[in-house]
Amino acid sequence: MRTALIFKALSDPLRLRMIHLLTYQEELCVCHFMEVLGMPQSTVSRHLSQLKHLGLVESRRDSKWVYYRLSNSDRLAAKDLFPLISDLTDLEPQFVLDTQKLSQTKCD
Repeated sequence: MRTALIFKALSDPLRLRMIHLLTYQEELCVCHFMEVLGMPQSTVSRHLSQLKHLGLVESRRDSKWVYYRLSNSDRLAAKDLFPLISDLTDLEPQFVLDTQKLSQTKCD
């Protein structure tokens, strides 16, 4: 059941934080995730790959950088799911810290 796989993926705190960051900023480089989440590139890429496999995020390559954005796919009802995650900001102090750190991150 695809819906269960999506919710299972989002039950991981790191992946949920990644999705939240993408609701805050339209597109992010892997280096942004590394800086904000304090994780190595291999960990960040593995989690983003899982989100991409489920169709939750899309990527594009620009030279040596890979940028991720939320998927526009209607098949996952993403248009309803992503705003819900964004609305959790007030309930999750970690989301507030992540967005503050992102606004200070310069890794390009």
